[in-house]
Amino acid sequence: MSTTVVTQADVPLTIAGRELPSRLIVGTGKYRSNEEMLRAIEASGAAMVTVAVRRVNLDRSAEEGILHYLDPQRILLLPNTAGCFSAEEAVRYARLARAAGLSDWVKLEVIGDPRTLLPDTTATLEAAKQLVAEGFTVLAYTNEDVVTAMRLEDVGCAAVMPLASPIGSGLGLVNPYYVREIKSRLSVPVIVDAGVGTASDACITMEQGVDGILMNTAIAEARDPVRMARAMRLAVEAGRQAYLAGRMPRREVAVPSSPTAGMLE
Repeated sequence: MSTTVVTQADVPLTIAGRELPSRLIVGTGKYRSNEEMLRAIEASGAAMVTVAVRRVNLDRSAEEGILHYLDPQRILLLPNTAGCFSAEEAVRYARLARAAGLSDWVKLEVIGDPRTLLPDTTATLEAAKQLVAEGFTVLAYTNEDVVTAMRLEDVGCAAVMPLASPIGSGLGLVNPYYVREIKSRLSVPVIVDAGVGTASDACITMEQGVDGILMNTAIAEARDPVRMARAMRLAVEAGRQAYLAGRMPRREVAVPSSPTAGMLE
C-alpha cells in the first residue's frame, strides 16, 4: 500500500521583483562596535540590513560611521525613518536617504506614541501614499491591524511589516491570530517587525506563514550577538520549514504513537 505525501513547495522571498536569499532582515543599531555589527550580520545570513537615516552619519568616508563598513554591492541597504513622528518628517528623511545615494527603498516608520513606540497609522498611510507616488519602494511598519495592513497594500507598499510586539520589548509574538489574518489577506510580502526577543520567538513567528522577520535589538543586545545572530538564522529557517511541513493537529486527548491493532499478547 503506497501513501502519497503532499508537500508544500517553497519559493524565495521576493520584494518588488527583487529576490532575497534570506528571510531574515537585521538592523545596524545598538552594537558595541562596528566590527561586532559586521560579524553579527555575517552570522545572520541577512541579505538586507536597515539603516536609521536620522541616527547615522551619511558620509561613507567617515570611518567611525556605520555606512563605511557596509558594502552595498553585497548587502541591500534599507534606509528607515526611525525616530520620525509625522508624515512630513518621514518623507523628508526618505528623500534625504535617496539624495545621499543610499537607496530608493525605504522602511517607513512613523511613531505615534513615544512610550510604546506604536505607529501612527494615519500618518503612515499618508506618508506611504506620497512616497509611492515619488517612486520609492516602501516597506511599511505598522501594528497588527488587518484594515491598516490592507490599506497600506492598496496605496502601493511593496511589503507590509506588522509588529510582533512593541519595538525593543522582546515580548515575542503577542497576537499570532492577527498576524496570520494579515498574511492571508495580503498579496504583498508580510515581514514581521519588532518585538522578537530570542530564537524561539523567531521560530513561532515564522510558523504563522509570514514571509520574513526584521529584528535588531534581539541580536545587538544579546550577551553574544554573533551567536544569537546565528541562532536567529537557524530559527527563521526552522520556522519556515515547519510551516511548510504542516504541524500535527492539536488534541485534548492522548493518541498512541504506535498502532494498538495486532499487538502481541
